[in-house]
Amino acid sequence: MHSCSAPGSMAMASGRAPESKKVCVVGAGMSGLAAARELRREGLAVTVMEQRGDVGGQWLYDPRTDGSDPLGAAAPVRVHSSVYASVRLISPRECMGFSDFQFVPRPGGRDARRFPGHREVLSYLKDFCAAFGLAGAVRLNTKVVRVAMVPRDAGAGGGVKWQVRSVHVDPDGGEEGSPTEEVFDAVVVANGHYSQPRLPSIDGMAAWPRRLHSHSYRVPDPFRGEAVVVVGCGESGLDIATELCGVAREVHLAARSVEEAATPSPMMAKLLANHAGIRLRPPVERLREDGTVAFADGSLAAADTVIYCTGYSYSIPFLDTAGLVAVDGGRVGPLYEHTFPPALAPSLSFVGMPMHVFAPWFFQAQARWVALALAGRAALPPEEEMLRAVREDYRAREAAGVPAYRTHSIPAVNPNEHLEFVYRHSDLPRMEEWKVELFLTSLTDAMDDREAFRDRDDDDYSESVRDGLRRWRRVAGAQYEAALAAAAAASSDRARAGADAEAPLPAPCQVSHL
Repeated sequence: MHSCSAPGSMAMASGRAPESKKVCVVGAGMSGLAAARELRREGLAVTVMEQRGDVGGQWLYDPRTDGSDPLGAAAPVRVHSSVYASVRLISPRECMGFSDFQFVPRPGGRDARRFPGHREVLSYLKDFCAAFGLAGAVRLNTKVVRVAMVPRDAGAGGGVKWQVRSVHVDPDGGEEGSPTEEVFDAVVVANGHYSQPRLPSIDGMAAWPRRLHSHSYRVPDPFRGEAVVVVGCGESGLDIATELCGVAREVHLAARSVEEAATPSPMMAKLLANHAGIRLRPPVERLREDGTVAFADGSLAAADTVIYCTGYSYSIPFLDTAGLVAVDGGRVGPLYEHTFPPALAPSLSFVGMPMHVFAPWFFQAQARWVALALAGRAALPPEEEMLRAVREDYRAREAAGVPAYRTHSIPAVNPNEHLEFVYRHSDLPRMEEWKVELFLTSLTDAMDDREAFRDRDDDDYSESVRDGLRRWRRVAGAQYEAALAAAAAASSDRARAGADAEAPLPAPCQVSHL
């Protein structure tokens, strides 16, 4: 059993009492809840604004789609969640928990699989919200429509303050009543980045009669008997193409390049062998007016529907920083360490922008850093030094051939950066080695057999992983149940006492290494 302490590389501001600040968090998904908890642990007054009727963000499944805009071309999209009904995790749940509230299987008919479906993730996030008393800080059905700096001469104390304009929305997203305006000392943007579709540029796509982005895909039934072209071989493209095989007449899967189509990877070759109904094609070159799709090798296919599985862009339409922060599709910047805009830090921060990280552990570390900075317990570098670091990061990514839309893919240059970030900027416990091994083994398994990798038995892992799993289930499971029980007892005590005050949150990082 080890309690963690702040790492030596973390610059701590000394000789200052924590300042009481009002902080607005935009979004109550995985990253927003992480931010709310860490901010409150530092004694900050937190208000979370969430446009939907419950917490969970993307993991709050919505069977509706943007029916009038199936491409999601308008910004912002009307329906926030892009999760389709069959979504399962591609990372082991053992690697996906908060540091002191692990994602353990629970009884009562819950999804206990190592790679569960989206409903189990939502249940976990709601348990997290309950365990740490966050519900009282969340305003549901509250859409943020504008965040802007308060003019300096109007703000008390001369520091940067933020005016947040919000409006109540009905379940269908319609705005109700007059907007509300409030002033906050700081704003944390945690609205996610899997809602606004990134669309390709293909000749003829504007006139094609039936096309949609995967953002608007939920179930395969509407495509029964059709010939469907799926553009993109990422996770959603492979999921959807495989699922459509059961109902569609033909499924054409457009690869990223002619070479990829001509010489598919072993994983792709195995998937194609298991699903004779999928035909791997080169990239789409043109959508023709006669209803045929022309591919880069000159071949044609008649199609009823085209589904673009081409990823997502960052979209923060409510944010007005007078040009100090720019949102350009795949890049939000400049952001020091993907978190703080140098000219506005720490009063403005972003949690949850990074991709390809251990979530929510990485987001918890970001939130911890933000909370410490706002409480005066962590010092940020000078503005120019932060800007220089951002420019160096951009240059390193460009030199490594990383495209701009992957600016926030943390391990794109340094495979260990997602771990080093957490150790550098937070006092969270280190990721256990057996979890890293489990994740890497799962990744290797997925590259070998994408459809079967989730079904591996414990006995197939190394002894160190098996030992870690046994300890994790025992210790983390007990911590999980204890946290929920303590929250329920505190809630009952407050109800009996008629008290409005919330129970204090536990001190950070008193967590066992499993």
